[in-house]
Parts: sequence; C-alpha cells; structure tokens
Amino acid sequence: MTQQTASAPSMFAKVDTFAAFVCDWLIDLVFPPRCGNCGRVDHRFCDACHDQLISLPLETNSIIVDSLDDICATGKQVGILEAAVKSFKFHDALALCDSLTARLVASLSQQDWPIDVIVPVPLHADRELERGYNQSNLLGQQLARAINAPCQPAWLARIRGTSQQARLAASERRDNVAGAFEASADVEGKSVLLIDDVVTTGSTLSECALALRARDARAVYGIVVSKT
Repeated sequence: MTQQTASAPSMFAKVDTFAAFVCDWLIDLVFPPRCGNCGRVDHRFCDACHDQLISLPLETNSIIVDSLDDICATGKQVGILEAAVKSFKFHDALALCDSLTARLVASLSQQDWPIDVIVPVPLHADRELERGYNQSNLLGQQLARAINAPCQPAWLARIRGTSQQARLAASERRDNVAGAFEASADVEGKSVLLIDDVVTTGSTLSECALALRARDARAVYGIVVSKT
C-alpha cells in the first residue's frame, strides 16, 4: 500500500510530461516553427542565419543609464541581431544562448570592471511561468561559467507585475517599473554586473540598480546583447 501511494505522484508526473510532449508535437505539426530571421520552416533559427549572427562584428556600445556606473551593449537591435534576440526571448530558440553569450564575453573583455557577481534582470514569476524561462538568467548563467564568476539570480526579485516595456512609450516606462524590484542584503559591498537582453530607455536597468544600491552594493555595471 505504502509503495503504491509513494509511486503515484511519480506516475502522474510521467503522464503529465508525456502529455506535454504530445501537445508540443501536435502544435509543431500543425504550426511548424519558422526561422525568426528568414522564415525557413522547421527551424526556430536556421543554420544559415546562425552563421550570419556568428560573423556579425562586435560593436561594443557604451550607454549612459542612471544609477549604473557603466553599461555596454554588443551591438544595435537591428537586422540579424534583432532577429536573434527576439527568437531567443520569445520563440524558444534557446540554442542561440551560446552565440549571444560569446558576444557578451567579448564585449566584457573590453571593459575594466571589477565584477564580484552577475545578477540577471528578473521576470515576474507569472511572466516567467508563461514564457517557461527567463532569457536574462540563461545568459547570466552562461556568462558566469565563461568568466568564472558566480551568478546569483535570487539576489534581485521583481516584487510586482509590470506591463511589457516594449508596449509603452518612453515617458511611461520609468513609472511602469518604479519600485518593482527588491535586492537581497547579500549584495552589500559587492560589485554587481546586471545582465539583460536589450536596453531601450534604460528604465528597467536603472530601477534594478537603485534596488541594489539600496542594499549597499559597492558598484553596479550593466551588459546587454543589444541596444535600440
């Protein structure tokens, strides 16, 4: 009896996993994925477009964002880089993480920043559940392994839901994210590298930096894949 009871949750979990697999397979069968750049069927981001992304020259851009000591991007949010970021962020093209991280590593190597810890910009729990992952966290974990630094996603939390910044005018973005983040006391005295996929007005990164400084972070830098 005890053995049967204990194995029931595991059995249900396997059924749920199989059902999810079948559901995804049926969706891909009826609506096959298309490359986010050229539209080729059956690829979330095809090999030819991936080669274009890899060959795209690094264009390290320094940006001014309130509350950050410094911030840089690996290029502009146009062309192949824009397509790659959107495919990675919205369309499950997770295989792009390695190539996008490689750009971040190259860009960071041009900076002289003392980094103690990498902290990804967090999603609200509801948004992350809907999307299935936090793209900034994936980049942060990969970057941390590449430069042998700790990544601490739990050190910064989004404490309230916000509207998607991309849908708002520049004048509305600051109000949308004001007070939306809370940092852990663990950041005290640390030099923090915030990581995100895209920067537009810098409102989100600025609010994150304010939350980290409220917990006495020693310095706050930022790095993003692209800037608009």
